[in-house]
Amino acid sequence: MTDFSALLQPDLGQPAHTIALVSKDGFAEWLAAQPEAVRALASAHQFEASPGDLLIIPAANGGEFSVAAGAGEGVWSLASIAAQLPEATYRLAETAPGAAALGWLLAHYSFDRYRKRDVPMPQRVLLTSEPADISETVLIAQAQAMVRDLVNTPAADLGPGALEAEAERIARQGGVKLEVTKGDALSSGYPLIHAVGKAADRDHAPRLIEFEWGDERHPRVAVIGKGVVFDSGGLDIKPSSGMRLMKKDMGGAAHALALAKLIVGTGLPVRLHLLVPAVENAIAGNAMRPGDIVRSRKGLTVEIDNTDAEGRLILADAMTKAAESAPELIIDFATLTGAARVALGPELPAFFANDEALAADFATAAELADDPLWRLPLWAGYNDMLKSDIADTANSGEGGFAGAITAALFLQKFVEGETRWAHFDTWAWRASSKPGRPKGGEALGLRASWQLLKRLYRG
Repeated sequence: MTDFSALLQPDLGQPAHTIALVSKDGFAEWLAAQPEAVRALASAHQFEASPGDLLIIPAANGGEFSVAAGAGEGVWSLASIAAQLPEATYRLAETAPGAAALGWLLAHYSFDRYRKRDVPMPQRVLLTSEPADISETVLIAQAQAMVRDLVNTPAADLGPGALEAEAERIARQGGVKLEVTKGDALSSGYPLIHAVGKAADRDHAPRLIEFEWGDERHPRVAVIGKGVVFDSGGLDIKPSSGMRLMKKDMGGAAHALALAKLIVGTGLPVRLHLLVPAVENAIAGNAMRPGDIVRSRKGLTVEIDNTDAEGRLILADAMTKAAESAPELIIDFATLTGAARVALGPELPAFFANDEALAADFATAAELADDPLWRLPLWAGYNDMLKSDIADTANSGEGGFAGAITAALFLQKFVEGETRWAHFDTWAWRASSKPGRPKGGEALGLRASWQLLKRLYRG
């Protein structure tokens, strides 16, 4: 992983190239104040201070340079600039980078596990007059990169055991012992997780990965992530086009692990309960069948209407386990439904909450973190779509309507009492690149969740 800590340093007056951020509205005034040589350079390079525009201005002695750049807004405003600059140390001329420091760091991200770089990525160091923010900004960049790395890794190299290893690394950081329930041991305590994962080979045996961290006197928070390391669809097999990206079906687990890393790494005063049900939804003679009925950990019987609606099954048992310890908040992440992508596209996670104040807090946190989400309703009237003639519930809705909502309603059956609950139906992927955000695995909803937890529990 990129050493982000080396790329954001406190400004102690050390030598650095200056970056002047120029707004589109202020471009004419800026240009008029420049020497003739700079005006000519701007004209030759068609620099008009649009966001991401860059102009390198040589010094008169030829040995130094400064930079003029089009000013953008938000986390990603410096990402395009960073990606274009030569390797050197920089500072902003009139302001501190603030939240945009994160975009600067993530402009250096690349996933190179399976290819050799002929030329190392340039290391551009940014100086900041806000040294107190450096540590957390670096941790957030590491967490976002962690999600990207995990999601980008193919299933042959990232099975349930690899997710277990990631959780173990986080647990060691906090001195906490990891607990794993694996293979046939799941059949009695976590029958839905077992039913989904039992067809995988021994190396990809299903498991529930969990640990608790923090002072028992602090508010209890459960973080849960769907860890389907590859989703064939099961016997309701996906077409090849639908299966191509299913290495990313553990994106929810990647988000949960990254959020846990932030909580532990910053010492947030909560009692964290991390749960990652990790499985491969494979095809074999013992695979879960359409029409099977499985009794969940909670005791509700579930008729398997569709073996490709497996993520909600493994989450249900994990949520039941979390609820048994009476947390005040449950957050789950899952690459759960194609319906959410049809409704909201690739960049907006569908978000559900069973508490209006919690939903409002998340909306505020998402705006502050520049990490958008869109709330969909837990519309109780659609519970009828989950009815089964012979079991307590079916695992998917009839008719294909409101797929993201019916999936969330299924999960809500496993939330106990007044426990506040937030559910992210995220794609965890980018189909095309943007500055600081390459094509591939992506964290969507992670920074909003972290911002919410800080506002609730750090004070």
